[in-house]
Amino acid sequence: MAKSVSPDSLPAAPWHALPEEEVARQIVAVDLPLAALLERGLSQAEVIQRQKQYGPNELKAKAATPAWVKFLQQFNQSLLYILMVAGAVKAFLGSWRNAIVIWAVVVINALIGYIQESKAEEAIAALARSVVTEVTVIREGQKLRVPSRELVPGDVVLLSSGDKVPADLRLLSVRNLQVDESALTGESVPVEKRLGSLAEDTPLADRQNMAYAGSFVTFGQGAGVVVAIGNQTQTGRISELVEKGGSLQTPLTRKFEEFSLMLLRIILTLAGLTFLVGLAQGQGAASVFEAAVALAVSAIPEGLPAVVTVTLAIGVSRMAKRHAIIRKLPAVETLGSATVICSDKTGTLT
Repeated sequence: MAKSVSPDSLPAAPWHALPEEEVARQIVAVDLPLAALLERGLSQAEVIQRQKQYGPNELKAKAATPAWVKFLQQFNQSLLYILMVAGAVKAFLGSWRNAIVIWAVVVINALIGYIQESKAEEAIAALARSVVTEVTVIREGQKLRVPSRELVPGDVVLLSSGDKVPADLRLLSVRNLQVDESALTGESVPVEKRLGSLAEDTPLADRQNMAYAGSFVTFGQGAGVVVAIGNQTQTGRISELVEKGGSLQTPLTRKFEEFSLMLLRIILTLAGLTFLVGLAQGQGAASVFEAAVALAVSAIPEGLPAVVTVTLAIGVSRMAKRHAIIRKLPAVETLGSATVICSDKTGTLT
């Protein structure tokens, strides 16, 4: 039986720069000829051990945000802050009916956004669960079809035309093998694969002895040993970089934020001038303050957030009828604001 392989013991050198025999020795930890390895593969005991050690072959998503946090995030808008403060002031002045109406508008707006985004996330999760990729592997000398998430480093994977590469593989055998790597490298022409080690500084697009997760076999056959799974693959590293990126504002959210801040400044300025003018005319401070607050509250468009949210929800509903899932409400407006879309010959957005 093969000895235990620790993730920390994997060599630092890129897999494409090592001879096939060295790759097999480092990953599979056996001293078998390559032909024997391709016929034998891993034993079931080795697979179970490595599954416990490395985990499933799937991209690890960020920890799910609690539902109550998602709901509170719907209130993170400048105009809603103004409305909530206005409602509090109305309640302080004893106008509970107006306060309840303002707060109801704020809560309804948050509920609409929360429900719509929850539906989108549930639809995306359902799609992910419905897509199960299977792969052909050699284990204990037999060809097996297993779900791609059950692959482990050291598994011998067989590739043929039409297959999706399930993990990063170092190729050990090829027969006219061509792989479409456009999703990873942007190259529109399938790459013809070959054996042999390459220079360590060989760019990703020129590593002809590797097959990377997410690419597709367009022609020929081949076999390779799994050298990386899940987030350790090249695709997984891209996914991690995307998750680390900050959230971008859409044109609508930027305009809404600018409008809210501008409106807040105007309202506070007018309320302050009203208070000062009233005091200058000798009126009581309490009555002048109440008049200034009334002016500020009446100037706030309570229905604007609800109107915007409902409008976006209608747009999301229409997109859903065309089989397009929108996760965030403001995103439905973004494409309509685009004037130029830049892409290369493969359709990759630049």
